[in-house]
Amino acid sequence: MKNQYFISGAALFALILVLLTGCKNTNEESADTNFKAIEAFNEPARPDGQKDVIELRADPIDTVRMAIIGLGMRGSQAVKRYNYIEGAKIVAIADVVPEYVQRAQEMLTTAGNPAADEYTGAEDWKKICERDDIDLVYVCTHWDLHTPIAVYAMEHGKHVAVEVPAALTIEECWQLVNTAERTRKHCMQLENCNYDFFEMATLNMAQQGVFGEIVHAEGAYIHDLRWLNFKEKDGYWDMWRLKHLEKEDGNTYPTHGLGPIAHILNIHRGDRMNYLVSISSGQFGMSAYAKDKFGDTSRYARVEYAKGDMNTSIIKTVKGKTMLIQHDVTSPRPYSRIHLVSGTKGFARKWPEKGIALEPNAHHFLHEDEMQEMLEKYEHPIVKEVGEKAKEVGGHGGMDFIMDYRLIYCLRNGLPLDQDVYDAAEWSAIIQLSRISNKNQGMPVKVPDFTRGAWNKVNQVKYYTK
Repeated sequence: MKNQYFISGAALFALILVLLTGCKNTNEESADTNFKAIEAFNEPARPDGQKDVIELRADPIDTVRMAIIGLGMRGSQAVKRYNYIEGAKIVAIADVVPEYVQRAQEMLTTAGNPAADEYTGAEDWKKICERDDIDLVYVCTHWDLHTPIAVYAMEHGKHVAVEVPAALTIEECWQLVNTAERTRKHCMQLENCNYDFFEMATLNMAQQGVFGEIVHAEGAYIHDLRWLNFKEKDGYWDMWRLKHLEKEDGNTYPTHGLGPIAHILNIHRGDRMNYLVSISSGQFGMSAYAKDKFGDTSRYARVEYAKGDMNTSIIKTVKGKTMLIQHDVTSPRPYSRIHLVSGTKGFARKWPEKGIALEPNAHHFLHEDEMQEMLEKYEHPIVKEVGEKAKEVGGHGGMDFIMDYRLIYCLRNGLPLDQDVYDAAEWSAIIQLSRISNKNQGMPVKVPDFTRGAWNKVNQVKYYTK
């Protein structure tokens, strides 16, 4: 019996070792499986007959006849800027608020330009897109109409420039991409922050190797908009932006911070976004503001807002770079888009304090005069060309003017636009991807390749000139 027990014990010991080894292997395999980024959306095959529109060139247009749809805060300022841009002619203006149309009309005629055709119907944008005498449809409506108008315009032979974000869902992103590829029409997202002076200088510095290999970059939209989101009159039309905050979490407005660093990292021009993780804080600020402003029993105070105060999303690229993007329109804090670029030889940051640090003394920022010398040395050629005019005309310090100038310049000269439909899709996709990741405790989520394999056809972002 004693010997039998000893044999059974040895066998049991061996069995335990086998089980432990097996559990370890199983756990390792499980860990490998569990922590891979999920592909939340299937990547549809490119339809037969379509091809990519990387660096698309269209026939030059001597005078770009354009329609501006949506004449609120952004659209009305666009009308003002286009009075100063050679080669552009506004032939149609539209808004469901007749007073906005009249305001825009006065801007045109006061500047000595011909009056534009007026539209005020809720679906008059379709009539505009169906006209034969319009080359460019410029979309400044609320977010929900961005993709529908852009798609309809391209289907009717128009180039499109659409305010940010260009799309709200992955499905809409694919609609933009497939329509642009099928029609061979430009679809540019109007990301004005790419054209700010410091951002363009750091793009130039990065492309000339000043920062070495770019490893990490950060961007944000941190902007206290509580007063405007809750403004019942003369705020966002029908308070549409507050309604989005009531129903959606995640990063609902990613492109201002993401656009400039995406171009510095050559996204879909030699690298691409691979996967994302995203986490939001709880929602505190909007409820507190609503109670303070309207009272505890008000409708605004009783709403359960879905949008967490701060969303932080981290993206990793195929080539191992990382991007941090934040969104907060609720907290009482100074405005910031961060705009941080970190490489193997140097570093730059715009907010909260502008600074550049370079080897061999990168532990310290350059002195103010040294930084200004660097910024002057690496001033982007486009800023050298139109920067002073941009400051004179205005529009967020001039970057809006540069954006519009570049759009018309490229269309008139048959050049690829600075921002293409893949930029529009990639940057807008963060909205839904961040929402999915956040709902699943920061689960990594794959970023679709909207170029369907064409992301490395070229190896650097290029803003073309003749």
